[in-house]
Amino acid sequence: MNKNIRIRICTGTTCYVMGASDLLVLEEHLSAEQLSRISITGAACLGLCREHGLKPPFVQVNDGIISMATIEKVLDAVKAETEGGLYAYDK
Repeated sequence: MNKNIRIRICTGTTCYVMGASDLLVLEEHLSAEQLSRISITGAACLGLCREHGLKPPFVQVNDGIISMATIEKVLDAVKAETEGGLYAYDK
């Protein structure tokens, strides 16, 4: 793993109620090596609730957005980012 990854979890009211609270334990699902390259922060609001077709909760991984985010989706995105693969981020 040679790439640093930024993860922002939206913790605004709608996202929090729709499942972002479950994402706050993401660190528990990452290896020590992954944690050394990943920064995880909360965001008061990513401002995506008004985007057509996107549903909360939202997570931003580097420049990509995941809607209806789950720990599994975030882990898939992290894997793609670290291995140079592609992840189908939401637009």
